[in-house]
Amino acid sequence: MTAPARLTLARTGEAADLAAFLGRLIRWDKAAAVRLRSAEGEAALGVFGHPPFGGVLAVRTAALAGDGVGAAVDATVSAGQLLDAADACVVDGGELALPGSVTGPSWAGLLPPRGGWVRVAEADIDEVRAVAARVIGEFRTRTEALGEGGRTRVALDALAEELWGRVLPGTALPLRAVHAAHALGFLRGEEAVLLGAGPWLRLRTAAGSVAVRAASPAAGLTVTPA
Repeated sequence: MTAPARLTLARTGEAADLAAFLGRLIRWDKAAAVRLRSAEGEAALGVFGHPPFGGVLAVRTAALAGDGVGAAVDATVSAGQLLDAADACVVDGGELALPGSVTGPSWAGLLPPRGGWVRVAEADIDEVRAVAARVIGEFRTRTEALGEGGRTRVALDALAEELWGRVLPGTALPLRAVHAAHALGFLRGEEAVLLGAGPWLRLRTAAGSVAVRAASPAAGLTVTPA
């Protein structure tokens, strides 16, 4: 683990926002891990998670201040332990205590690049939200139409792959990334931007980002509508 024991967050709301993000990850996987990354002198900590949406990575940043800005951070830690630390930070307003490192899952070794991102398209966030709601509604309707006997794991996985393998209109971004952004509470604010870097696409809003590789497999698509 390359990281200081504690980090100072720049604003009081940072810990609460981080806790909300981690709580959503743990809702899907109680043993979830997150990777923490920040370059020396960088005033933000990147927190990377892997929600169950077919190869999508979720990215939440926390603004740093004080000594936290000067230290490089590169560690994989328990999302649950980091959530406990963030909750404690919310209560007492102190520094964020980083948990000890854990053996990282395979996805943690293949993160989006730090730089080289170019703006691919502007995305109307109201339209992105509408697309997410439409497809979630279609999933529910078609699931109900299968009947109890037809709602097998194979049938539900095939339906999820069909729906979330579609792309956001006018872009190459698969809807599984939009679904992840919706489920993580990232589709807030007034702007959404689609960025590209090599094989990666990234949907960024004020609340966070989701990123996916162009060649990312569809395995592991969630069958949960939201």
